[in-house]
Amino acid sequence: MPETWDYTLSIPNDLRAVTVCRRTLRLILTLHGLIGLVDTAELMAAELVSNAVRHTKGPAALRVRRSPEGVVWIGAWDTDPVPPPPPQSLGQATELEEGRGLALVTACADYWGWRPSARCGERGKYVWCALAVA
Repeated sequence: MPETWDYTLSIPNDLRAVTVCRRTLRLILTLHGLIGLVDTAELMAAELVSNAVRHTKGPAALRVRRSPEGVVWIGAWDTDPVPPPPPQSLGQATELEEGRGLALVTACADYWGWRPSARCGERGKYVWCALAVA
């Protein structure tokens, strides 16, 4: 059975937090011997956290965990309970100035989704994706 773990990083509503999240995720995956997932996972986390910080006014959080099945789950929580817009295909999104983030997530992740979620007494949503460990 693979090792399981769960990390959560609370972040302010600041675009610089995207870089902090990417570097933290890189360190977590490297320390757990999952260097092969780092590039894709960093891209996924950057898109999810960027959306959380750019489109809301409150704090946010990055969560990274590995399940007993060996799947790495990456998610971003934010204070806006409104569902994310349905992603376009990556081919359609390449010409857009906005809206490419979830298209990248759907193209690179094995699964993705969202759910309403409260954190520290604040309503919001949690947008997540999953990457299978080879």
